[in-house]
Formats: sequence, structure tokens, C-alpha cells
Amino acid sequence: MPEELAIRIEDLSIRYKINVDHKRTLKNMVMRASLGESVRTRTVEAVKHLSLDVKHGSVLGIVGANGAGKSTLMRSIAGILPPTEGRIIVNGKVSTLLALGVGFNPALSGRDNIILGGLASGMTRDEIEDKTDEIAAFADLPDGFIDMPVRTYSSGMYGRVAFSVAVSMKPDILLLDEALSAGDASFKEKSFNKMRELCAEARTIIIVSHALATITDLCDTALWLHKGNMLSNGKPDAIVEEYLKFLNVGTLPSNYEDM
Repeated sequence: MPEELAIRIEDLSIRYKINVDHKRTLKNMVMRASLGESVRTRTVEAVKHLSLDVKHGSVLGIVGANGAGKSTLMRSIAGILPPTEGRIIVNGKVSTLLALGVGFNPALSGRDNIILGGLASGMTRDEIEDKTDEIAAFADLPDGFIDMPVRTYSSGMYGRVAFSVAVSMKPDILLLDEALSAGDASFKEKSFNKMRELCAEARTIIIVSHALATITDLCDTALWLHKGNMLSNGKPDAIVEEYLKFLNVGTLPSNYEDM
């Protein structure tokens, strides 16, 4: 892979099966087994033959309706979800925030979870302990909550700590799925300003967001996913304009085929 690339995606397809039985009870499953019937499933094609290069230092925004394959793609880039076909090559240290509190231990305090998050990101114990107070200060939880079990947190508090950990790891590549929507208005503004700092440091960032202003304000490239297909890839303003046209009048690009 060329040195200027942070991520290369080659002909990526991701498929998985879901259960379509409406009565998924133990009795139903036993009866099916006794009759020699298998559980009925259908195959979902979440991502279809997607190829993409992401350069070091670029900020890529991904837009698309629910079910477009955005989160599936992010999980595959993060190494959580293996490709069905094709491959993903990642060149650099990755930090992810793909869902609020994923990886948190609800029985441990926010402070302890900060340490766990840092260790999981490859930092040494001394490195993360040196940054713990800084991360806790950025999360700006109500007095005393940073040392309380995270099971006592509201979703907004979860989001504050999770975002603070993800952006404080100084990764080469940062993956954010709707992370800038966490917290109240004040914290959202703080998060947005932090993202501007990271962009200025020439880190590679991929953002999934339904907040289209975030895509146009922060990103230098964007792509539009629809039913697993990449419809458009280019300048954020142009991609968002195309996507808004689809949302308003249902118009897809003329070259689109639902494969």
C-alpha cells in the first residue's frame, strides 16, 4: 500500500444472516428441531463491493440513511467485523468511538474505565495515568461522578467520558460514529472544537453523522452510502447537496443500481 494512505479498502463486501422467525421461543425452536426444520434466516448485504482509499491526514465524512451500511463499514475498518469478501488495510494506530460506552465495565468507575480504555488503545499504564485527570476534566462530569460506577451514569455522561477517552489517545486514525451528538449543547460545542484541533494536527479521521453541517464543516472529503453501495465520493458540499436532494425528493444518482 502506498505510504501516503492510511486506509485502503479493496472490493469490500459484508454479509450476515438474521433470524426471520417471528416466534423465536424455546418451544418453537425445539418443535422445529424435532420436525427437522431449520430456523428461517435471510441474508443481509450490508456493504457491497466497496473500494476506497483514505489518505493520511484527511477527514472523511460518511452520510446515508439508516441501514445504509455506515456503522457496519466503520466496525469493519476498526477490525471488529471481518469482511465477507475483499480486504481492508489499515496503516496506523486506531482509536474508535462507535457506540456510547462500548468496552466500558459498568461496575467500574469512570476513572477506572478511562484507564482501561487507554490500555486497550496501546498506551502504557504510566502514560494513561498521566492523562487521566486531563481526560476527566474534559468530560466535565458532575462532582464526584468520575469516581462512581458508570452504571449510574446517564447516556449523556456515558457519551462525555467515551468521547473524551477516544480523542485523548492521540491516534493516527480516529473513527467516530455519531460521537459528536453526545452530551448537552455546551459539551457538543467543546467536542466540535476538539475535533477542529485534531483536524489541524493532520490526523486521519472518519466521521459518520446525520448532522450534515458537521460533515461540511469538518471534512475535506465525503461519501454517500445507500443500501450498502457507495453512490458518490467527493467534496463534502457536493455530496451533502446530492444527499439532501434524495431526502427531499427521493432522487438517486443516474448511475445507481441496487445490486
